[in-house]
Amino acid sequence: GSGKEVGAHLLHGWSHRAKGNFVALNCGALPEQVIESELFGHEPGAFTGAQKKRIGRIEHSSGGTLFRDELESMPLSTQIQMLRVLEMREVTPLGTNEVRPVDIRIVAAAKVDLSDPAQRKAFREDLYYRLNVVSISIPPLRERREDIPLLFSYFAERAARRFQRAVPALSAEI
Repeated sequence: GSGKEVGAHLLHGWSHRAKGNFVALNCGALPEQVIESELFGHEPGAFTGAQKKRIGRIEHSSGGTLFRDELESMPLSTQIQMLRVLEMREVTPLGTNEVRPVDIRIVAAAKVDLSDPAQRKAFREDLYYRLNVVSISIPPLRERREDIPLLFSYFAERAARRFQRAVPALSAEI
């Protein structure tokens, strides 16, 4: 990986939204049947198995940052709903007609270059342009080999603190 979520978390932490929630969501990891409930929330009885109210991730991130990874995996129907959320700044949980205002910032990441129509495929062009306010390209670690010693040191120090061990020395042979 390139560290997209780490970068998004840093953007959140350095912003005026740092006191709000940082909510990460991998669009490719959620089945199409549950993505709407995860994003918009639901009321009891909205669908089979919905026994209690659930606040969606969009509403939970209101005042903070919603990080959407693997954006290109989002189903078309959800893309249309997300476009409406961005335009109207409101959500309607499943099983209710209640409209709830949201104050969100979305940081989105994709595994493909969504600026290239050939790679964008079924991703809506209007949603792409709505989200593409500022672009940051983070090359994969295989293209940043000079970062490996720094990353190793960082994770070794974290592990040493966690397991109360000495930090292993980093040598050229490793």
